[in-house]
Amino acid sequence: MKSKPDQVQLIPALKVLGEPNRLRILCGLGLECRPVTDIINATGMGQTNVSFHLRVLREAGFVRAERRGPFIYYCLADAELLRILHDLTRWLDARPAPVASETNQRSQPTKRKLAASASKEVT
Repeated sequence: MKSKPDQVQLIPALKVLGEPNRLRILCGLGLECRPVTDIINATGMGQTNVSFHLRVLREAGFVRAERRGPFIYYCLADAELLRILHDLTRWLDARPAPVASETNQRSQPTKRKLAASASKEVT
């Protein structure tokens, strides 16, 4: 029987993967190695932003960098990651939409309360 996932490793990994730009970069790479310019074009993000997120992904072990002549190409460190992300997406899609709990509904201000507080601030 396998042991439970090590939360010491799992939590930081999920934090890295939970950032939308990093997830877009990973999914955009697919199974191919791509130069930074392709990643910039595919994501619409700026060069500085892409470079920052690639560094975080590389340090977390999700991507690896390969020098090819004057260019650096980025590849998934393990293609299994795409399968895991695909399986997670399928699992989430198969679940019923989450229903907000009564506690969350009570703690969040309604539009009427927001409008009333906004009108008090104006007067």
